[in-house]
Amino acid sequence: MNPLLDFSGLPRFAEVKPEHVAPAVEQLLEENRALVARLLTDASPLQHGEEESLDTEGAAGRPLPQSAGFASNVSQSPPTWDNFMQPMDDANERLSRAWGQVGHLNAVMNSPELREVYNANLPKITQYYAELGQNLELFNKVKAIRSGAEFATMNATRQKIIENELRDFRLSGAELPDNQKARFLAIQEELSSLSSRFSDNVLDATNEYSWLVTDEAELSGIPADERQVAAEAAQAEGKTGWLFTLKAPSYGPLMQYADNRALRERLYRAYATRASETGKADFDNTPLMTQILKLRAEEAQMLGFANYAELSLASKMATSPQQVMEFLRELAQRARPFAERDLDELREFAKTQLGLAKLESWDVGYASEHLRQQRYAFSEQEVKQYFPEDKVLPGMFKVVESLYGLSVRPSQAPLWNEAARFFDILDTDGKLVGQFYLDMYARNSKRGGAWMDDAITRRRIASGIQTPVAYLNCNFAAPVGGKPALFTHDEVITLFHEFGHGLHHLLTQVEDLGVSGISGVEWDAVELPSQFMENFCWEWNVLQDMTRHADSGTTLPRALFDKMLAAKNFQSGLQTLRQIEFSLFDMRLHGDYDPSSNKTIQQLLGEVRDEVAVLVPPAFNRFPNSFSHIFAGGYAAGYYSYKWAEVLSADAYSLFEENGVLNMAVGLRFRNEILAVGGSRDAMQSFVAFRGREPTIDALLRHNGLADEKLAA
Repeated sequence: MNPLLDFSGLPRFAEVKPEHVAPAVEQLLEENRALVARLLTDASPLQHGEEESLDTEGAAGRPLPQSAGFASNVSQSPPTWDNFMQPMDDANERLSRAWGQVGHLNAVMNSPELREVYNANLPKITQYYAELGQNLELFNKVKAIRSGAEFATMNATRQKIIENELRDFRLSGAELPDNQKARFLAIQEELSSLSSRFSDNVLDATNEYSWLVTDEAELSGIPADERQVAAEAAQAEGKTGWLFTLKAPSYGPLMQYADNRALRERLYRAYATRASETGKADFDNTPLMTQILKLRAEEAQMLGFANYAELSLASKMATSPQQVMEFLRELAQRARPFAERDLDELREFAKTQLGLAKLESWDVGYASEHLRQQRYAFSEQEVKQYFPEDKVLPGMFKVVESLYGLSVRPSQAPLWNEAARFFDILDTDGKLVGQFYLDMYARNSKRGGAWMDDAITRRRIASGIQTPVAYLNCNFAAPVGGKPALFTHDEVITLFHEFGHGLHHLLTQVEDLGVSGISGVEWDAVELPSQFMENFCWEWNVLQDMTRHADSGTTLPRALFDKMLAAKNFQSGLQTLRQIEFSLFDMRLHGDYDPSSNKTIQQLLGEVRDEVAVLVPPAFNRFPNSFSHIFAGGYAAGYYSYKWAEVLSADAYSLFEENGVLNMAVGLRFRNEILAVGGSRDAMQSFVAFRGREPTIDALLRHNGLADEKLAA
């Protein structure tokens, strides 16, 4: 039996092989297209329980029976939720779950064989969904439900799904003339392929580079545990010395601590030019970016939008590119005086204390760490010793217990790698609420960054409520020397962030697929629960329960915590402008940039930096070539979402600050009004239901240390 066609429980990762992918995809697409054909000719009602037979028959890998919940010899019935929406959900969920496993494995256990079969089948998946979105007959069925008598009797959740479906049909080209639909479909397929290649190129370019240091004197300043990681990396490749790579756990500490300026510059150049024309031609993302932008612009124009930014915002909280630009520019104006102060201080320190007459980009992390140490009398390396994995995870889980009355327990499931783990979330009665995989460590077969994805989504099926399951992925350094992995405080924040996404998916109470968990949530609001969780990493009564020194076993001293808190907004002006730079670049790239003009993408980025940046990278920097968020990760004309949602999360957290940060009453209110409702209502409605009013920017400015009226003036 093909494990990808088993939907009876958790994915069977240990059994999935590349040769399973194509047969599973072909069978599911064939079944789904047959279903669509039947729905368009016969929409007779499903009998109760027949939707479950679709799951069990499909799970066994056998063809679905001809009747499969539909009678082929009766007259056509008006479309309803039960005879149209429900069977479509059932079929598309099976495809989504099967392909989701393939996509997940391609991201965390990438291999030439898996990549080949993934890229070969991706166009088929893309084509199928594009065909659905363009199918005018299906669109008319949904419109018939919307205008029919049943709509008024539906609950608000199902009404929201119907409205979303109508919007998405329009955005997918359903109303295009037939002679344009083939071109629109081709655009979707090509965009999907180009985005996958973009991501592959970044991974390959990152993996390809390494630098071996053979003289230990060149490692001055780099902490002992980071040297040990580099030494073990060299040994793993049969080399003697210390091997450094462009993966975050290796690259980050080197840039932060290495006294060797030439070594920092070497690694910086390699990192800043990944997937560009300076390296292997096969990995160069430059032509891909132009192609992607041209196709997105064409797609938007076909749908009647002036540009892709307008198309992207059609399903977000923000109403127009102009509104987003005004938001970003206002925030930039508020942050700029603080950023200028940060940079002046850093340059003066680098010059007088480090002997660096000119502060270069490869000096920034190094000089910042030394300035932080001098000003606040601690280093990130010192703090890192207090955050072992076996204390951080229970401490994070205790926050969930305190806020929501839930418990997190280790559990068992088939895994893709021995380093991955699996957990259950239980309510006070011991009932299973949700489950999640946790894969924390970096490796060559895993794409960079940190992310959450859904494996199974909560919904009601004939046998009851389907338990939601999530993937949580990070790229931290693995344990060395038989000791637990140690995390920097920034990594702890990253872990809390992804867990916040996971809780959004897992704690939903919605019973219909289209708006359950993170489904249907506006993209610029989806970061609210994740950024909200980050706040707890700065609370003393939270950190006390998640720290233990790697050597002495003592908990984090209050004096060191106070220093961390004092340094919390260290260089927040610079960091804020950096995020605004990326966001404004993204919005302009998809708003007013013409990829067919003589202006290059790099030149546009230069214009954005001239407007908002105070710290400008060197000319050779090719940041856009590895900007996977917007070229391969779903954030196109949406990167501003991080700052947009930060306003929401800071304001939401302020209610906890007013009532006690681990106040269960406020926690349950957040769970019920934000997490539980998923996408079943507009994000602004959910925020107002929780906070009692619309959000303001004040809490964000205060949290980021940007509220000093004297400096801002």
